[in-house]
Amino acid sequence: MKAKYIAYHETHAFSNLVIDYVNDNPSLKPFYSYRPDIKGIKEAANKRNFKGSRQKLVEVLQSQYANINIKPAVSNNIKLLLHENTFTVTTGHQLNLFTGPLYFIYKIVSTINLALDLKIAYPEKNFVPIYWMATEDHDFEEINHISVDEKNISWIQQTNGATGRHSTQTVSAAVHAYKAYLGISENGKKLAKIVEDAYLKNSNLADATRSLVNQLFEKYGLVVIDADHAVLKHEFSTIIKQDILKQNSSALVHKASNRLANLGYKNQVSSRDINFFYLKENLRERIVKNGEKYEVNHTDISFTEDELIKEIDIHPERFSPNVIMRPLYQEVILPNIAYIGGGAEVAYWMQLKENFDFYKTDFPVLLLRNSALLVDERSMNNIHSLGFSLEDIFLPVSKLQEKWIKENSQEKLSLADEAAIINAGFDRIKLNAFKIDKTLEHSAEAAKTKTNKLLAQLEKKLYKAEKRKHEVSVTQIENLKKRLFPNGVLQERVTNIAPMYVNYGDDFISTLIENFDPLGGDFTVIIP
Repeated sequence: MKAKYIAYHETHAFSNLVIDYVNDNPSLKPFYSYRPDIKGIKEAANKRNFKGSRQKLVEVLQSQYANINIKPAVSNNIKLLLHENTFTVTTGHQLNLFTGPLYFIYKIVSTINLALDLKIAYPEKNFVPIYWMATEDHDFEEINHISVDEKNISWIQQTNGATGRHSTQTVSAAVHAYKAYLGISENGKKLAKIVEDAYLKNSNLADATRSLVNQLFEKYGLVVIDADHAVLKHEFSTIIKQDILKQNSSALVHKASNRLANLGYKNQVSSRDINFFYLKENLRERIVKNGEKYEVNHTDISFTEDELIKEIDIHPERFSPNVIMRPLYQEVILPNIAYIGGGAEVAYWMQLKENFDFYKTDFPVLLLRNSALLVDERSMNNIHSLGFSLEDIFLPVSKLQEKWIKENSQEKLSLADEAAIINAGFDRIKLNAFKIDKTLEHSAEAAKTKTNKLLAQLEKKLYKAEKRKHEVSVTQIENLKKRLFPNGVLQERVTNIAPMYVNYGDDFISTLIENFDPLGGDFTVIIP
């Protein structure tokens, strides 16, 4: 497999903010610290003022990997974090069942490649790729299902609280359904074994996800972190107290959000007065202030201010940051210089810059993760036989069909020439009418408008009639789009790794590693 690259804007799949950020629009400069390029990352590394404990970070990671027989690439990277010249590059994501859609994989590969590129550019420093598991998220319905070849596989379970703590006791039915899809090929059996070991030999979803991701990426030195840990939360406890009691982030994020909105960009997240949840087994609920009390939504748990401070001091692990505060928590406990995320993540991080400045925490380089479309051999043959370019296939199906018909029809379908002649005639009529009676000019213009509408309707009928004559090619275009853009969206947002791994095995991930350029600024199309 090989790769071709096209500009993000030619995919018609990314927001204006993302396109403007990639293209270095100056209006966005106040919302980030460094450009997403080698120069910007070098500057971020040189200026990084990491105040967290490297020793505690390493001890936590080693404890989390205690039950995994990890390869030297991972264990060495964990140990490197003890050194002041070691930095992390991070991506984060929810604990999607069996990795979820492909963009989960793409995020991690982008992170691995950036760490590799930076080590080559700055050999005197070390760069460790990190996957931050969103173990404290509580929306199980978002992560409990995947799509494989239009078949839905779900993990059915009634549960509450942080998803990372969910028991895997009831996941076996989903695992067996996934294995049935993978089949009996060598590649299918290999992935089935990885998934089975991960989900059926670990007691909770966080450990299962760590095992799965580790088996897929351990040779590249990827380190997986679960920040739902008392030792790590203790390092964040001062900010937890400040932000809940003073509600600083609410006003700061609101201000930045309004500035972005005034520039015409859509806000991705909204800040609350208090941006923390209270977290215990089977419970993750918002903390709200009611009078002099701090209450936990939908429970009878409440605290006075002194009780809340004491609770944070003794049990910081019970305070879970929401989407506004999680990025700040990440940068407090990791010696991080770059965060890699999707378009929505890049957008909401830009709402947070002022919050980082207020808490005197370095804002990392923001990089858009690599996006890709894998074109199978059959689809590639279709593209060639239909006479399309790779850029063409990102057009809506109706535009693609229209393009093919206009380029392949033997008939003249456009009435533009005829319309120009008719409009010129009406202009003469209108001038003559004006000479006779000024009020007749409007009647002539109305007749011209009506005639143009009739011509447009006739042109559509001509196109539809010609379209019916090419039913085979029209249907072929529809099927091509369905295969490459399931549910009408980018492949990476729906398709799971399963069909890719069955067809290509480890070569699939190797191809991504070989062809993804996290600093390249283009969309990747992988072709046979």
